[in-house]
Amino acid sequence: MSATDQTQMTALAQASSAAHPVPDRGHVNNYREDTELQQLLALYLPADLYAHLQPYFDRMGELAGGAVDDWALEADRNPPTLEMRNRAGQEVQRIVKHPAYIEMEKVAYQQFGLAAISHREDMLGWKGKMPAIVKYALTYLFVQSEFGLCCPLSMTDSLTRTLRKYGDEKLVAKYLPKLLAMDFDSAVQGSMFMTEQAAGSDISNTLTMAYPQEDGSWRLYGEKWFCSNPDAGFGMVLARVEGGPPGMKGISLFLLPRQLDDGSTNHYTIVRLKDKMGTRSMASGEIRMEGAVAYLVGEQGRGFVQIADMVNNSRLSNGMRSAGMMRRAVAEAEYIARERWAFGKQLQDMPLMKVQLDKLRVPAEQARTMVFQTAATLTRSDAGDPEAYALLRILTPMIKFRACRDARKVTGDAMEVRGGCGYIEEWADPRLVRDAHLGSIWEGTSNIVALDVKRAIKREGSLPVLQAYLHGLLKDTQGITAAYRQALTDALAGAVQLAERAVADDGEYLVRQAATALYNCTTAIAMAWEACKTGSQERLRLSQLVIAHRVLPRDPLHAGGVPAEWLQ
Repeated sequence: MSATDQTQMTALAQASSAAHPVPDRGHVNNYREDTELQQLLALYLPADLYAHLQPYFDRMGELAGGAVDDWALEADRNPPTLEMRNRAGQEVQRIVKHPAYIEMEKVAYQQFGLAAISHREDMLGWKGKMPAIVKYALTYLFVQSEFGLCCPLSMTDSLTRTLRKYGDEKLVAKYLPKLLAMDFDSAVQGSMFMTEQAAGSDISNTLTMAYPQEDGSWRLYGEKWFCSNPDAGFGMVLARVEGGPPGMKGISLFLLPRQLDDGSTNHYTIVRLKDKMGTRSMASGEIRMEGAVAYLVGEQGRGFVQIADMVNNSRLSNGMRSAGMMRRAVAEAEYIARERWAFGKQLQDMPLMKVQLDKLRVPAEQARTMVFQTAATLTRSDAGDPEAYALLRILTPMIKFRACRDARKVTGDAMEVRGGCGYIEEWADPRLVRDAHLGSIWEGTSNIVALDVKRAIKREGSLPVLQAYLHGLLKDTQGITAAYRQALTDALAGAVQLAERAVADDGEYLVRQAATALYNCTTAIAMAWEACKTGSQERLRLSQLVIAHRVLPRDPLHAGGVPAEWLQ
């Protein structure tokens, strides 16, 4: 570089430093700046619905990248508190939420109806039921700023789904309108009370007892150890029926209202709120039921089967939330790398930073593709497609397992791109890191969810269905080289063989490895299909990086890279 060039570069770097001493992405429109998301929505949604929803996606992008982000920071700094008595000394339990959290509730529940959108046919100016992708896409934008509130959103949505599916007509008629109300002051939220100290992931050890009453209701006695959104209008509770068989067959599912018909509070106490590492904006607590009135949901003794449907729906939401957080982390890292200069260069032009950014992009885009694929499958399954159900049963634990684990690393590595400022709570990075760790714990830890992949293969016959589905995508993928097509085909065959070995009697130790392999192959094939349908060369490049760096064996002493024969 000549002396003149060096002088110009130095002056440019100094000017950039003056403009961005610490690059601050500030308020943005999360939708407008995400062209990949726009292309994917145009691919996965019917053209008329996509066109109709443009103003709503744009508005959510604006709110999530602006006001919601500000509120999320305030709510994280000011977590909810539990008031045991009012000023007159009366025992009136109340969870006090920060005003910023309430403003976010109004956006999510009232303005966009994210908890009701899958259960009504008059949402966002559209007549008719919308596919699940709409809900997940809007929440994907929202969660890039606020994760905590998305737990109550998901549980309300999932509780509504479970009540409609398994509740008797009288129970549904009585309580469903409250769950679907769009007026913020009259609508109620949902929760799920499962976890007990003695049970943990082994639901068969549930100790909470249910006793039948003459009027058809039940009385519940026991404690639940971890209850998010504990003051919700309704909770789904697992309890053991008096006189029932031991183990899982003795567990039933109950709907627990917060308020009784006479307006009084039901007979359970919020013992305390949890001091959590993340999701600080949203209350989680312990509850003690002391003769709480509840109503049987579905068939007695099949509580675990029925709540599993609710949990699986929440698991997809959990994967979506991890995908959204990764998207936010990547967007922040890309902005910093573009706006910050060092040693006369933009960070994004430095070789090591290029590699680091790709390591962030690959899992983030894998998760995004998996959200779209799983949501599309959910819509087909709900329409009665039996093969879609088998496919959904394996895709859901796959995204919960892998995307939630990837989010922990992506958010942490993205924080590093910002440097020392990324460690400061004034920025979004620490909150993303803290919140990302919860995804691998909620609704089943990594081992539990990986074992659910095994159950889907053995009980639902999901593996050949997944394999056939992915071969169909490959057949519909035009414009890739023969070499890369063969690489995708071979990788899938290897992942299927590993999965078959993992579900054998002596292969359980391979289940996590097999779930990861299936996830990586599924996303690589689907991303290649998306790339060919949208014309996105970047998406095809990232698909190739999935295979090259997350599937194929790598020699740590070799320079590596994508094989030349894969390229156009």
